[in-house]
Amino acid sequence: MNNIKTQSLFLLLVLGGGTLIGFLTGPDAWFAGLAKPAFNPPGWVFAPVWTILYVLIAAAGWRTWQREPKSTAMKLWMAQLLLNFLWSPVFFAAHRIDAALAVIVLMLAAIIAFIIVVKKQDKTAAWLFAPYAAWVSFALVLNAALLFING
Repeated sequence: MNNIKTQSLFLLLVLGGGTLIGFLTGPDAWFAGLAKPAFNPPGWVFAPVWTILYVLIAAAGWRTWQREPKSTAMKLWMAQLLLNFLWSPVFFAAHRIDAALAVIVLMLAAIIAFIIVVKKQDKTAAWLFAPYAAWVSFALVLNAALLFING
């Protein structure tokens, strides 16, 4: 498969999947009723941030796939994406702040492991994940604060 097709497939998978899950399980009346910490960003921040992050995630995944599609790095990339796609339904649809916290801890671990494993072969792919790791770290703290305040 040529580069344009594989790049497009990665972008469709990540950006399309994330967007679809966001539409299906996004914030609802339950979330609106939760007490929020002072550092909770306004709702409009999330769509542009996740759009940019999903493009970076797709690019890192494509680069890793091109180099070694069956590598440990690729398996970690897939694991973080599955955990990423799982978080929203657990938090917003199931209303399980506690279980979502467990998911996001595992997601951050997979993200960090991906960065560590991939940086030896592809520093660019590792750097593409740096903003993602930073945002998910913040989201983990936010998730924990929501659990503490509302739990």
